[in-house]
Amino acid sequence: MLSVQARQTYSMRTRDGVRLDADVYFPVPVAGGAERFPVLLMRQPYGRAIASTIVYAHPRWYAAHGYIVVIQDVRGRGTSEGEFDLFMHEVADGKDTVDWAAGLPGCDGQVAMYGFSYQGMTQLHAAQARPAALKTIAPAMTGYHVYEDWATENGALCFQLGLMWALQLAAETARIKGDVAEFQRLRKAADCLPLTDAVPACPSVLEGVDSFFHQWVSCASGHEYWQKVTPQLGKVDLPMLHIGGCFDPYLRGDLRLYQEMAARSRHCHHFWVGPWAHIPWSRKVGQVDFGLEAISMVDQLQIQWFDAVLKAKGAATMMAQKPINLFEMGRNQWRKLSTWPDSNELTYHLQSEGLSHIRENSGVLVSLSEASGDSTSEASVPKASVPELSISEVPAVTDTIVHDPWNPAPALGGHSAIPAGSFERSAVDARGDVLTYTTEPLAGPLQVVGVPKVVVAIASSHPSYDLCAVLSRVDVQGKVYNLTQGYRRVNAEIDQSQLLTLPLHPTCFRLTPGERLRLSLSAACFPAYPINPGTGIPLTESQLIDAQIITLTLALGENSGSVVKLPQAWD
Repeated sequence: MLSVQARQTYSMRTRDGVRLDADVYFPVPVAGGAERFPVLLMRQPYGRAIASTIVYAHPRWYAAHGYIVVIQDVRGRGTSEGEFDLFMHEVADGKDTVDWAAGLPGCDGQVAMYGFSYQGMTQLHAAQARPAALKTIAPAMTGYHVYEDWATENGALCFQLGLMWALQLAAETARIKGDVAEFQRLRKAADCLPLTDAVPACPSVLEGVDSFFHQWVSCASGHEYWQKVTPQLGKVDLPMLHIGGCFDPYLRGDLRLYQEMAARSRHCHHFWVGPWAHIPWSRKVGQVDFGLEAISMVDQLQIQWFDAVLKAKGAATMMAQKPINLFEMGRNQWRKLSTWPDSNELTYHLQSEGLSHIRENSGVLVSLSEASGDSTSEASVPKASVPELSISEVPAVTDTIVHDPWNPAPALGGHSAIPAGSFERSAVDARGDVLTYTTEPLAGPLQVVGVPKVVVAIASSHPSYDLCAVLSRVDVQGKVYNLTQGYRRVNAEIDQSQLLTLPLHPTCFRLTPGERLRLSLSAACFPAYPINPGTGIPLTESQLIDAQIITLTLALGENSGSVVKLPQAWD
């Protein structure tokens, strides 16, 4: 470990003359040495003194490992000049900053970037410009495709997260301008989110406020806005260290980025996914303690990565490692894979007596191997309790969800709610607007790795509806803890297919013998996503008073097509 100089403030000018300010931490070379060091750069919008220390080591720690560390305020944030405009300036400003950082005193001409969330996107935007000095990046928990991975999930607005972030950034703008009254107004709204305005997706607190949230609500998926703010990486080829969290809202974007880059890159790409929410990266996530192995090792991992790429230390060892590292919840250990699983699906049928919204033992999951009499599967389970009938003989029945917009099914943990994580949800499952389907106690272990899918034969009473699906562990005491979930907004007039497919959040978990797997279905997950009024009209025109009671009917049984598909991997 090297000594580190006192923090210094440096400024630079962008190509259009805007001053950007940064804190710089210089390591002290060994006495008598003339060593030059690579730069580790983080560009962020929250005030550079924070330096993302809520999840990373302090910049001094990185500097002591032989790196010049630069933490910069992006345009219009902290003490940097200019007007902040979400993602819009980060390509040009990112390239200018990388070029400038490569010329800092004592730099060896190499620059790497690190950071999570917005700080992950500044890496991707800088990489888009392909500055020669940028040698590697380590984007963590960042969405990549802004429409699909940040703003929405399968067509549903990420309401709670988006609105909270909009209020935070708008309040920071007011603070920078010294507008006390505006700051207090926005801060108060952030502490008690305005979820029930006349037009919920257009809350009055943001009227007249320059906020990205207006575009997120009003711009359809093909709008040019999304192209402008999404990194264009088609010509980019850099070694990348990808980091995600099972309960982070942007994991699907992390996976998208890893798969795209690893499939065509000449360089090494590693993908690590812990059991974490967006913040913090700790062993306890929600109400579940995942043990010592879940404590973040990202700082050490990043030093190993940067040492290998920038200093050729341990490069051969790193290249020899399996690239995918997933924390397996349940076993609470890391699991290494050569490739992301996209086959070997285990299928469970949904079966019920028609009372799965009332009685938790009415709805059952029956594995395909069980129905065919195959007892060789690692995940085979005892036959569900259906007296004197095999699954093929059980008459087709239906289950019904009646969604009341006055009392919508609530969000509890998962990746999209605040707070995120794994929570005991048996009280939510007991609601009359939630359908539950549960296996019998497992006879053997069940491993799930990848993106589970729920397929349901469904009909709606209204032109538009939402579907929420949650997979949970039911432990031997009967407590229910969510593992992964998914959400989709459906326009029934456009999507007229009889079977609706809902991909869940990427996950990695193992259930042990005696535990049970549960699927919960509902028509809302509020306030993580806005209430669907059933009308199919745009969010900007959808008034709270127009929300309708929606009835969803699900066809069940082996021939209905209603199933859960669980991906597995055997590396």
